[in-house]
Amino acid sequence: MSLSSKEYFIRETGKSIKRNGVMSVASISTVAVSLLVLGLFLLLFLNTDNLAKYLESQVQMTVYMQDAASADDLEAVERKLRSLPGVVQVKEVTKDQAMDRFKERLGDQASLLKALGKDNPFPSSFEIQVDQPSRIRELVPVVNELPKVETAKFGQEVVEHLFALTKILRVGGAVLILFLCLATLFIIANTIRLTVFARRKEVTIMKYVGATDWFIRWPFLLEGMTLGFGGALIACVFVDIIYTSLMGRIYLTLAFFPILPAWPTLLFTDVFILACGTCIGALGSYLSLKKFLRV
Repeated sequence: MSLSSKEYFIRETGKSIKRNGVMSVASISTVAVSLLVLGLFLLLFLNTDNLAKYLESQVQMTVYMQDAASADDLEAVERKLRSLPGVVQVKEVTKDQAMDRFKERLGDQASLLKALGKDNPFPSSFEIQVDQPSRIRELVPVVNELPKVETAKFGQEVVEHLFALTKILRVGGAVLILFLCLATLFIIANTIRLTVFARRKEVTIMKYVGATDWFIRWPFLLEGMTLGFGGALIACVFVDIIYTSLMGRIYLTLAFFPILPAWPTLLFTDVFILACGTCIGALGSYLSLKKFLRV
């Protein structure tokens, strides 16, 4: 492609956008609204995935020791637990600490424990966190075989339900994002098709005088990319404003909610929206023009 051809394509793109001002504004507005919805759902998907990872990280195994376990036994078991594959943290909970936790849960009814006197029915235990929740099932049989270990529990039913929920959230979110991408492509392609339809006579004349398909396509492709990029840019501005505003409100009401920070989340989202808008604009123009090139 020569330099003069490139200049011609760019010049024709600018003329077309100005000549079809109303259609150009309509196209940019449609792209902006479509990509705004897509961007917000993408942020929702990313935060849902982050929430799923957070919930998975909270899954832990509790190892209860026998009452006959001595201090040396506890130390030996702790060393063994730390050496197991996938274990990232081992926290010892003494009998007194377990009693204090139970008192906190009882709240105003903690006075009921006075009937126990000095007896402490709670065993010493270890709380174990692993790098992957799926490892817990593998570690339980190994931990149960350690000396002076009474039992190892991890809430199997809760964990299995959690795994099922996080899988549904991730798969469902990915499918929804794909569906929105296709819906956005459909909307943009049909919007640009109206612009191409308005210039169908121009395309036909260019075909009759011997212009190649790609010579005709390039100005439309550049126009579609320009409209797509313009709409995506507007969408990015609104997505950033909405997400930043929502973040502020969530931090005020739910300070410990695991929401993704604005940086670099919005950077990733903006790049995705801009690339998506530009590519979908070009693809929409290409698909819209195919029919009118059959002369």
